This record gives sequence, structure tokens and C-alpha cells, in this order.
Amino acid sequence: MYVQSDPRSSLQGSAAHKDAVAHTSYFGSQAGLFYREDPQVSDANGDTWISRGQNFVVVYSNGKEGGTFSRETQPDEYALIIPDRETSVEITTAQGSTIVPGYSVAFVPPGASSIRLLTSGTIVRLFTPKSEDLAKAASNADAFNGPHPNVVPFEAWPEPPGGLKLKWYTLDVPEDPSRFGRIYRCTTFMINYLTPRIGPRERDKVSPHHHDDFEQCSLALSGSFTHHLRWPWATNMNIWREDEHLYCESPSICVIPPPAIHTTTAESAGVNQLVDIFAPPRADFSAKPGWVLNEEDYPLPKS
Repeated sequence: MYVQSDPRSSLQGSAAHKDAVAHTSYFGSQAGLFYREDPQVSDANGDTWISRGQNFVVVYSNGKEGGTFSRETQPDEYALIIPDRETSVEITTAQGSTIVPGYSVAFVPPGASSIRLLTSGTIVRLFTPKSEDLAKAASNADAFNGPHPNVVPFEAWPEPPGGLKLKWYTLDVPEDPSRFGRIYRCTTFMINYLTPRIGPRERDKVSPHHHDDFEQCSLALSGSFTHHLRWPWATNMNIWREDEHLYCESPSICVIPPPAIHTTTAESAGVNQLVDIFAPPRADFSAKPGWVLNEEDYPLPKS
């Protein structure tokens, strides 16, 4: 349910909306409150927090100048968010080294790679659970010891012609009211870097909606948010769940499981920056012409 001015209102009635699914079990939300939890890793490179969902692992690092974050035998493509303009990094892969400025996203190919901070700053890396070392190190790893109900198992999207290579994109793109946020995708992830909201969200313009079979990770980079979740009443009352209203400051993540009806309200008086993350990419967003800013670089799955 979206207000008419929300670009997502055009998704309603499309092929992306399936017939109702009869769910037989539910699973609650997960939250990683990096601003008040101890880091999973603290060393000469900086402090790193790790939290996960069923199909993804979020690795948030406050890195030191010269800090290096390496992967030796990375099994699949991973994503990098550099949220601050003042931060720059050098990414090294089998193809060589590239300097990537701040306020960018990058997609790093499998195999050996390293990210070296040329300045101190924050980086956020996104991995699938195929990166087993990181999945096991997550603060909430125990919650994902087995498969979760309602989430379709992860399946990567097709590789570009010529194979996977380092690609990066600036987040400094003009606003477009016909487009929802700033969306980029690769074979493993879709990142929607939402328009920052100044001040609290209006309470008469929220967007409660649900997803039948995929998770949403909401990454809070600045400000504070309340994530509101409600589970549909099934015919089996034994699976009913209480509503959740999760207040999260920054930095943090909230993992929203299907089929929870959800919406999020910004709460801070200043800048509230949220990033929505999906693994694998969303087909419905990808089907909207012009929504995915790098759609020419990554092919769609064959129907």
C-alpha cells in the first residue's frame, strides 16, 4: 500500500504481484545495533561489526587509514558501499588496482581481492552466506543455523558477457521523482540508496507493504528509524506474532522477513539515511525501465 506519489505504486497490479501465498510458519525480525554492540573484529585495520539474514551477511567497518580488508578465496561477487564523500579506497583484484572515491558503490569479483583505505572512514561490505567464515562470525549466526521459512533459497543472477570484473558507480546522481531511490545491482545483490530524509517522516504518508518470499535488509547509516512490522493472521493461530516496532539508531541493520507487513519511519530531526539491500536482486524493480542505474552492465535472468 503506497501513497500515489510513491514510485512503487506503479508496481501494483504488475506481474511482480503474485497470488496470495498460504504461509504455514513465520519468523521474526533481526536487528544488528552496531552503535551499541561490541565489534566482532577489532584490530590494526579498525573495528568491524558483522550481522546477517538468511541470504546475506552485512560487514560494517570503521576503518583506519591504511587499513586493509582482504578476501583470498572469495567464492562469489560481493558489494561495497562507501557512504562518505571524504573516504577513498584502493581496490585490488586480479585485473589490477583501482582507486574508488567516496559516496560510491562497487562490486568486487570472486577470487583474491583487497580493499585498502586511503583515508580513515566507513565501508560496508555485503556478502552471501557462501562466505562461510563471515556468516559464522555474525553476531546473530545462531539464528540462522537452519533454513528459514518463506525465504526462497539464494540463486545468483547471470554474469555479464566477458565475466566478472570490478565495477564501481557514484551515488552522486540527480534525483528523479519517477524513479525509486538510486538502485544498483550485480549478480548477488541489489542496493537501493534511498533519498535522505531531513527530519521525521510524515505519519500520514507511510508505505505498509509485504514481500511473499524474500528478505529486506534496511541499513541505517545516519539518523534514527522505527521499523514497524505486522504479520498477517493465518488460519492457524499458533503461528501468529505480535507487532514489532523496532527503534534503531545508526549504524544498524534491520532484517525484515517475509511475509511481514512493514514500513519504516525516520525519527531524527537531522539527516536520516537508509539503504535497502536485497539478495539476490529484485525482479520487480529490475523490470521498471530506468530504475536500475547500471542495468546495462548486468543481464537479467532468462525467463
